[in-house]
Amino acid sequence: MRIARLVEGLREQTEGFIRAVAGRAPNTRVPTCPEWPLRTLVAHVGQEHRWAAELVRVGQQLPIPDPGDADPGAPDAWARWLREGAEELISAIRETGADTERQTFLGPRPASVWLRRMLSDTCVHHYDAAFATGTAFGIADDLAAHVISENLDLLSTPAFATVRPAVAELRGRGERIGFRRTGPGPVDGWVVTRAPDAPRWQRGPVVEADVVVSGAVADLMLVFSHRVPPDDDRVTVSGDRALLDHWLAHAGL
Repeated sequence: MRIARLVEGLREQTEGFIRAVAGRAPNTRVPTCPEWPLRTLVAHVGQEHRWAAELVRVGQQLPIPDPGDADPGAPDAWARWLREGAEELISAIRETGADTERQTFLGPRPASVWLRRMLSDTCVHHYDAAFATGTAFGIADDLAAHVISENLDLLSTPAFATVRPAVAELRGRGERIGFRRTGPGPVDGWVVTRAPDAPRWQRGPVVEADVVVSGAVADLMLVFSHRVPPDDDRVTVSGDRALLDHWLAHAGL
């Protein structure tokens, strides 16, 4: 995905998040983030955008911040908190250069990796906020597809198991898991192969797999992100359900 679309997507999803939390009580529970009230979710999103911006500027790893330490202000200040955080990250990418190498938890990567990571996280947390407040959740197909692909990029990097040890359990002996996109637009998807060293994946038609999850791309994203269970009516599962359940149990980001 081009940098311009990543920037546009971050703004789109930040605005969607803002609409979802507007006028809501700070102590509203967030069922998909069960330890957090809504205020902490708002604090986290604005805080991680600022943290990623600083990572881009300094080019080195920094400690992961605690959302409890962030202060998004009163609810009427949340929109400003969220917009300013997103814009700070966008400005840092532009000033540094999207292709400029930066140190990350997986070694040297282009600065744009933080824009990709924050876009994915913002999309998922937009859903969290919308679900908690009963607000309609909307996401463009290309952004939902980005979340799946970006997550798979992380999960298929062997070094990621040093950051998330559970990911080592995703290694296998060639078992294949398919995520098939249905509905309007191109009929394609993702096929994940559980190789001995790390999962591998490819984008394209899901022709053959041991288990296949089928649904609209936004719903596939929600299953992949552990926001919707695979037995939800919005998706269908065919094949080895135990294989899918094992994948989901160890693929959380």
